[in-house]
Amino acid sequence: MSAAKDRLTDSLYQLGWAGVRKLPEPVAVGMGRRIADAAVRRRGKGVRRLESNLARVVPDASPARQRELTRAGMRSYLRYWMESFRLPAWSEQRIRGGVHVHDVERLTDGIDSDRGVILALPHMANWDLAGAYLTTELKTPFTTVVERLKPESLYDRFVAYREGLGMEVLPHSGGSAFGTLARRLRAGGLVCLVADRDLSASGVEVSFFGDTARMPAGPAMLAQQTGALLLPVTLWYDESPVMQGRVHAPVEVPSEGTRKEKSAAMTQAVADAFAGGIAEHPEDWHMLQRLWLSDLEPREGETA
Repeated sequence: MSAAKDRLTDSLYQLGWAGVRKLPEPVAVGMGRRIADAAVRRRGKGVRRLESNLARVVPDASPARQRELTRAGMRSYLRYWMESFRLPAWSEQRIRGGVHVHDVERLTDGIDSDRGVILALPHMANWDLAGAYLTTELKTPFTTVVERLKPESLYDRFVAYREGLGMEVLPHSGGSAFGTLARRLRAGGLVCLVADRDLSASGVEVSFFGDTARMPAGPAMLAQQTGALLLPVTLWYDESPVMQGRVHAPVEVPSEGTRKEKSAAMTQAVADAFAGGIAEHPEDWHMLQRLWLSDLEPREGETA
């Protein structure tokens, strides 16, 4: 990315947080839908990738249904951004009333046990709002990891934004993040990790909607090393202003096998929980990048 493009990207995000947060909520909602619909009409690279990914999730959908899903998916994605730009201005009451979590007792019981809890989430609905819910409604601080974005000023904005919501934010790059997360868990803390895409050499291959993808081993490795509870979580929107969430059953550490074999089995269990939630609410899965290994090499006539 050129320096000029870096500055433009940073300026656009700054405008979003400075400008959109001041808009009345109905205006922000309408703006997000218009931007989403315009993006679908243009069918840029991100929209085409979302369309392709959703076709794997709903393979028997008619062309009309696929178009409808893609449009709904982009509207959901823009709802995430409009909410995120406005989230720092939300009151605690608005945050608490903006999320409803099914089977939340799985999480609260884990927090009360002091054994440490790992929440693994896919890119669904608004994971930042879910984090704000944890720090307000549940009064539970947590630690997370974010990708080190470019330009550095944009990364700093995202860190400041999430720290302002009560999160402890660690950079993904560097070897210290895992050790810090392990220490937080051993102290009975909460760790939240977005865990549905990992293209690094350390990722675990999983079966996901009938093909092979790679997901991060970190949640499973942390659970093994610290004894923390590993809970997959999925999120979705309905027609109301309230985001829905579900805490899935704990992923247990297998009693037998090598550490690598245990990590593979646990990561597959997380992937299965994600797949169940995504299949129920495909339009709220914001995966605008390549995920499956068979998609990583561009096909003839297609650009990456």
